[in-house]
Formats: sequence, structure tokens, C-alpha cells
Amino acid sequence: MGFADEHLIPLVDDGLGNSAYLADLGDGRALAVDASRDLRALRAAADRRGLRVAFAADTHLHADFLTGALQLAAADGATVLASAAGHRAFEHTALGDGDEVDLGGLTLRALATPGHTDEHLSFLILDGARELGVFTGGSLIVGSAARTDLLGADRAEELARCQYRSLRRLAELPDATAVWPTHGAGSFCSAPPGSERTTTIGAQKAANHLLAAPDEDIFVQRLLASLGSYPAYFDRLAETNRRGPALTAAAPALEPLTTTEVRSLLAAGAQLVDARPVAEFADGHIPGALSNPLRPAFATWLGWLLPDDIPLVFVLGPGQDPAELAWQATKIGYDRLAGRLAGGMDSWRADGGPLATIPLVTGGQIGDRPVLDVRQDSEFRAGHIPGAAHRELGTLAADSHDLGDGAVVMCGHGERAMTAASLLARSGARGLTVLAGGADDWAKATGRELEDGA
Repeated sequence: MGFADEHLIPLVDDGLGNSAYLADLGDGRALAVDASRDLRALRAAADRRGLRVAFAADTHLHADFLTGALQLAAADGATVLASAAGHRAFEHTALGDGDEVDLGGLTLRALATPGHTDEHLSFLILDGARELGVFTGGSLIVGSAARTDLLGADRAEELARCQYRSLRRLAELPDATAVWPTHGAGSFCSAPPGSERTTTIGAQKAANHLLAAPDEDIFVQRLLASLGSYPAYFDRLAETNRRGPALTAAAPALEPLTTTEVRSLLAAGAQLVDARPVAEFADGHIPGALSNPLRPAFATWLGWLLPDDIPLVFVLGPGQDPAELAWQATKIGYDRLAGRLAGGMDSWRADGGPLATIPLVTGGQIGDRPVLDVRQDSEFRAGHIPGAAHRELGTLAADSHDLGDGAVVMCGHGERAMTAASLLARSGARGLTVLAGGADDWAKATGRELEDGA
């Protein structure tokens, strides 16, 4: 049994595509690495083992979630470990390249691995002189390396060259060294698809296409070519993490609101988010509501499409957990949660509130109607309905004025398509429908081939 099998607990956030880690130090204390503000899973894991979090390490200034390190410091007395180059504005142990921290039998060594961010550190865990594993954050990840354009497109190549040198440095570790990345499949920090969340240095030397690049220029070319769009909230969270996110005195909650209170909030500028499943939203929703079904990707699309400085009102369906929604919003910095419609849509209907609908259609019902595909560029290129227009969902709020009425909106399953249709309807589009399913369902229903390419 190795260290990872006995002492390391990965905590995967499927929605953000990230892993935090809880390392049992063997003496009742634990090290947390890249913990988010949503500490529920970490605390449950610590409680099961009777552990107190003594150290909270962040590999970099995260852009996709708020750090939980400050909360661990305040509640557990944890020592925050982070890069000195990050100039964080709160108390922490500032580490530079080669600095070591005694974990009590084990040693944590900081390795400067810039690229994903300027101040990025990897954390090597040593048992004496033996390398047990390395927390690589957004440097070396399974099958790739994390994106280098989060500090601006004008710095993407410069940081890609830094990333090249960082990966080469990590590749000098023994092949058996475990690699524990933060970013993984599903992350918009450019992780490729796949089920593996952890790996080894040797496995990556054998299979990682970036490590296999014969020289720096080809590495940079490959990495930059893999960069797609990323959520708008990424541009503001790193600075919030540098300053230090606000502490949460209690678990976030969604207070119940009457229909009168909801109307008053909306009239004052609040945004309405309907978190019910697509079929329920299709059958009847409050006009102007943004559809964003509560699922693992809920936080990503909330942060991509809505500002964080306006009150948010939510509609949930039977059996949906208000606490889960509140935590998803809070972990990416959405703290202005005005509440939820008490009684859901039943209370709205009973009060005589107006309703809007956006029907669902099957692939066989599209016929000659115009199709708008709102998937990511890479998904569209892999196969789409012939003649379909294409706009990524993340661009629609700012770039939807020229889309005509009567379109069938589609994505991979229907959730993003309904979000897009609700945005378009809010901007005045009429006669919209949403494909229940994706491109493959259309091909199966019609017997026609998909097109590939841009």
C-alpha cells in the first residue's frame, strides 16, 4: 500500500472538473490542498478519520473557485501555505522555490512551476529523501497542461513557454512519483476528456502529448491550439482569491419568498434563475427567467452568464435541494442570494402569475427549421447538423441581437440549449423551440449524416 492508497483522499468536484486533496499526516492532523470555499466533502472526509486540518495549501490563485484556505485557517487554525509571488493580502506562510515545510514526519517542498499562472507552485511530498508524490495544480495534468491565457491573451505564449519549462522540470522526478493535479476532465482550464484524475510521472512521460513535444516551439503550438473559451467569472476570481474571500459564518441558504416578494425583487432589478429540469421549464416558466438546471455544471453557467453584483432569485422544483444550489453559487463568489420562490411554480400559478413556454422537439420534428447549435467550438467541429448556425452559449448574452425568430436551439442533451433559448427569449426572440437531445439523436431520427469541421 502506498501513501496515496492509505493517506490521500481526492475530493472531486465533477461540475468544475477539479480535485482537492486531503492528506492524512498520520498524527491526527491533515494537509488540505486546493480546497474550495465549499468545504462540505472535505470536512466529512476529515470527520470520518478524526482529522484536524493543520495546513491548507493553494498551488495558485484560482480563477474557477474561491479558496477555502482562509475558512480553514479561521475555523481550524490551519496554516495557509501559498506562493510568495502571489502577494496575497492575508496571513499565510509565503513560500518560494525550494522552501520546505515540516509536516511532522513528512516534508512538503515548494517547486516553482509557472505557466498556468505567474506564481504557480507545485508541492512535492517527501518521506525523507523519497518522493511520494507531487500536487501539480494547473501545471502537469493528466494528458495535458493547464491553459496559459488566464492573465490575458497577450501573455498566453510567454506563459506557455514557462509551462514548457515547468513540465520539463516535473518530468525529472522519478517515474514512480505520483502526480495529483487539481484540474481534470470537465475543467475549462483545458484538461482533456477522460476518467483518470491522478497519474504518475512515468505514465505522463509515456502518454502526455505535450511532454512528447520534441521542442519548446512545438509544445507551445500544441498548447495554444488547445485553448477554447472559458467562463467570464474566471476574469475576476483570481483577484478575489489574492485579497482573500469573505469568511462564511454559516452555511449559505435560500430564504423562501412569497410571490409578492419575488415580483418586488424583480422590479428592483434582481435576476430570476429557474433551476428546474428542462422539461419542467419548457412546460411553463416565469417570463424573463434564465433556465439553468441544477446539476454539476450549474455553477459554471451561472458564473459565465450572470454578473455577481445583483440579487438572484431562484425557482426550484420538487425534490431539488436549495442548500446544494446555494453552495454551488457561493463557491464561485455569488453571495447575493435573495432567496427562492416558496412553493415553486405551483404558488406562482395559484397567484395568477404570467407563464411562458419554450416547447421541446425531437430530431424528427425539426424539418427545415433553422437550427442554432450552442455547444463549444470543439463539439461543433466534431459533428453537427448540416446548415446549423453556431454560437457558443457563453457568447449569447452579449451577442444575440442578430439571431432570428423561430430557431430550434440545440446542444448535447438539452440543458445548455434551454439556457440559450431563455436568453434569446429574454432579448425578444419568438417561436423558439429546443431539441430534446443532441446531434446524434437528430442523425438517428432522420437517417442523415452529421457534418464535421467548422
